[in-house]
Amino acid sequence: MNAPLWTPSSERVAASRMTAFRHFVNQRHNLQLSDYPALHAWSIESRAAFWQAITDFFAVHFHQPAEQILEEGPLMPDARWFPGATLNFAEHLLRRRDQHPALVAVAEDGNREVLSYAGLAAEVAGLQQRLKAIGVGVGDRVAAFMPNTWQTVVGMLATASLGATWSSCSPDFGTQGVIDRFGQIRPKVLIACAGYRYAGKTQDVSAKLNEILAQLPDLQQLLVVPYARAQTRADEFHTRAAVSLWQDFYQPGGEPDFTPVAFEQPLYILYSSGTTGVPKCIVHGVGGTLLQHLKELGLHTDLDAEDTLFYFSTCGWMMWNWLVSGLALGATLVLFDGSPFHPGAERLIDLIDAEDISVFGTSAKYLAALEKAGVRPGQSHRLERLRTVLSTGSPLAHEGFDYVYREFKTDLCLASISGGTDIVSCFALGNHTLPVWRGELQCKGLGMAVEVWDDDGQPLSQGKGELVCTRHFPSMPVGFWNDADGSKFRAAYFERFPGVWAHGDYAEVTEHGGLVIHGRSDAVLNPGGVRIGTAEIYRQVEKIDEVLESLAIGQDWQGDVRVVLFVRLRNGLTLDEPLRERIRQQIRRHTTPRHVPARIVAVADIPRTLSGKIVELAVRNVVHGRAVKNTEALANPEALELFRDLPELRS
Repeated sequence: MNAPLWTPSSERVAASRMTAFRHFVNQRHNLQLSDYPALHAWSIESRAAFWQAITDFFAVHFHQPAEQILEEGPLMPDARWFPGATLNFAEHLLRRRDQHPALVAVAEDGNREVLSYAGLAAEVAGLQQRLKAIGVGVGDRVAAFMPNTWQTVVGMLATASLGATWSSCSPDFGTQGVIDRFGQIRPKVLIACAGYRYAGKTQDVSAKLNEILAQLPDLQQLLVVPYARAQTRADEFHTRAAVSLWQDFYQPGGEPDFTPVAFEQPLYILYSSGTTGVPKCIVHGVGGTLLQHLKELGLHTDLDAEDTLFYFSTCGWMMWNWLVSGLALGATLVLFDGSPFHPGAERLIDLIDAEDISVFGTSAKYLAALEKAGVRPGQSHRLERLRTVLSTGSPLAHEGFDYVYREFKTDLCLASISGGTDIVSCFALGNHTLPVWRGELQCKGLGMAVEVWDDDGQPLSQGKGELVCTRHFPSMPVGFWNDADGSKFRAAYFERFPGVWAHGDYAEVTEHGGLVIHGRSDAVLNPGGVRIGTAEIYRQVEKIDEVLESLAIGQDWQGDVRVVLFVRLRNGLTLDEPLRERIRQQIRRHTTPRHVPARIVAVADIPRTLSGKIVELAVRNVVHGRAVKNTEALANPEALELFRDLPELRS
């Protein structure tokens, strides 16, 4: 394609915070960085100066200044950022104190609650004082088994204000999935809902919560939010810990205090998907998370205090942590809890108009589902303030880009972003000063030395390979929980290329300086020794109207690997030979003969993680008769049985 799908106007470029930051750097360092590529190159070569500039541009408040910006060893992960500095994460998210809406919490049943910035600070102050009174302090863990609503945000901010560490799961997690996570970190306090709503049904989770409590012997306080179960009573829950209902535990009011902590003090504990074993507990520090999120939201997303930011997420996905940091820019956050398709496919599009959302974040899967459902938001809705659409979770197909510009708006920055739980942020993301090219992530993130390497560790200027980051960055995890010598942490990211972060994505750099992600490296297909990213196949299959979603694996076969494609069809349809042939022809015509599956099999469902990602590795293990170690990580683990002992794969 010879032309971009969108090019920002000169006025939009001039008014962007990215441009303001570039001028700030030029003036401070007497430079003449003329465009984004020059700014990015400088941010890599002068990382200490760059991250110092981020702290000053966004007025980060250090209680104790740093002795230096970067204390760096010869190889990753041997580095310390801002050693000696102290700060508080919650303090930066609560800087605004007026009556401007901070949080708009919308439940699936339409219930809507609003907290102003002043009201949010009062709630945090009240909860903070009670948590402090029961002994919560620096390094203690507060866990949440909660839906995406305002109490969850208040809980996180109160925890962070005390220098304690926050970790959350959503209530749709299975019992063992929660125990596998919280059982490792042994929280002092658990904030939990009594129920939640999804797809028009109310789910009572009190029995599940009691099973979880039985496996948390160190718990001192259970705080129950009667969400979706108004008649909840404290005596329903069986634990040696004290039990209180949210509304009885504290009174909002006063001013929150902020405990200064070290830059690398644990702020969040996030978890790997856990599809190959017990989830890894990934620890993220206060300072690195704050600086990275200020950069990504403030510069790359161009978020400011007049914006309304929405991201469809649960509290079990890192995008919730990313979304909440929008408070540091003074924006209004819209929190939605429930099914994005209840009562109809336009549920979240209705929300864009109802709440005047300007930055709308979602997943590539959601956008594909909207297109399959025939939703045309630009015709049915105003979308008046919408100026940015963010997509992540999996690669957004080229046709997904076409759909957004055809059916949403033409004047829109569509930012496909990619990073992960591992860094609680992004390696590649959007940019309001650059054009959007079909199928591409616009740019590498500032300060992120992202490259694509071949199997021999050589950088590729073109072609597909391993996504790596070759220089230290502040949001690298502090480490893994219960990994005292760091061996598990180093094995996870630095084993493939010693001293270099290997992220596990299969990617390529484009001629425009952007990136295309072709899927996870461990899911890459290898027929005849040729590496194929699964996203290349999914992109073509999505064009077949009869197919709702698909999953591809490599099956070991006669000393080689053959490509097997599983498809979930629209209700009432069957997979006959003419449809199989249309799928094969579509793939062959637009990729290569090696991409064409040797077998195409219809299944009733496709297993996915609780954050909605399909799980190629788990399906591959089932097909090969190997155990799937942790089905609790899946939203629909029963779907795995659909792939076991299939006669179509025996010949």
